[in-house]
Amino acid sequence: MRDAAGRDHVFAAERLTIEPFSLRAKPRTGLIIDRLAYWYYHPREWLKKVALMDDVYLLNSPFTFQSMEKHAAYCAMMRLGLKVPETVLVPYKNPLDNARYAYTSAQYNRPFDLDAIAAEIGYPLYMKPYDGGAWRGVSRIRDVAELHRAYDESGEMLMHLQAAIDGFDVFARALSIGAETMVMRFDPDAPMHERYRVEHEFLDAAAGDEVVTISRTVNAFFRWEFNSCEVLVKDGEVYPIDYANACPDVAVTSLHYYFPWAIRALVKWTVFCLVTGRRPRLDLDTRAYFEIADRDDLDYEHKLAAYRRLSDAYFDTERYRDFCDRHLAGLDEQVLDWMSGPHFFRVLLDTVRATYPAHEQDRFLDHFRGLVGMWITDETKRLRAP
Repeated sequence: MRDAAGRDHVFAAERLTIEPFSLRAKPRTGLIIDRLAYWYYHPREWLKKVALMDDVYLLNSPFTFQSMEKHAAYCAMMRLGLKVPETVLVPYKNPLDNARYAYTSAQYNRPFDLDAIAAEIGYPLYMKPYDGGAWRGVSRIRDVAELHRAYDESGEMLMHLQAAIDGFDVFARALSIGAETMVMRFDPDAPMHERYRVEHEFLDAAAGDEVVTISRTVNAFFRWEFNSCEVLVKDGEVYPIDYANACPDVAVTSLHYYFPWAIRALVKWTVFCLVTGRRPRLDLDTRAYFEIADRDDLDYEHKLAAYRRLSDAYFDTERYRDFCDRHLAGLDEQVLDWMSGPHFFRVLLDTVRATYPAHEQDRFLDHFRGLVGMWITDETKRLRAP
């Protein structure tokens, strides 16, 4: 593509491999979409190196990955006044495999009443790892017996106890990619291929805007640009419950109808960052957020509005939209053509074959083709509308 200065830009994508690296070696890529480093430390350290030494653009800062362990993210957003349910961190159930643990625990650990903590939070509640992901180790606790059973089974996992928002009206997951956000109705109890429900306008305008604001505030605060945020909505109140996901779900076998939007948003954001020379921001401007949070003259709605202004400034939202209008106006049609053609069908076929056993592949291939076909129909109507 050609930018405003008349310079031509050519883009190519490749899968990077993991291998030994010199700290002084120069990378060959200008931007990286990472799917591994939140749990795989070797590529994480390479990402830190190319960010610090080479100004490579990363969609998620590896320096705040520890906040992906949920605990720090809960603390930060509670400080900002978001309606995170009451949460308590309890010590390990079983001793750690560390020679220093026995002495340290004898000196510092104090007995605590697990039953009293749970009673103060109130039943039902959830027990979940402070560094959880993919619903690993999450238990719904309804009474004292379930509390102790779950705590006994937690072993060496460090656990949160978190109040449940019982009787909620909507469970939503918002996927944010750069300056764009898609809010989707979500059913965590359904099989993966049915968790994202194709529904529109399931939130009123105010709640929907609040979910978008919360998602982008989290991302701008921690310097994340590819993240998902789970919220519960009850009686018009929005409760963020899980919003630190370094590797958000973008598989076609789960997003299905929403997959084209995610791929298009990734293309738009990466092209915008590279063409405009957007520089990675490794430092956190937490004080700007805390100064808003600490103001007694602002109510919740006005604080959210102020956070939204900060996040829009971080993501350069107005400039991004103008860039897309000027330089990527034809991308929607290109994505529609690609999703309707043989190349996407081959991707879908290969993915289904790699994911499901042979006797289920035809059923799931038809299932996902139908949902993507629904998007094609809707997108065609949108683009052809007067």
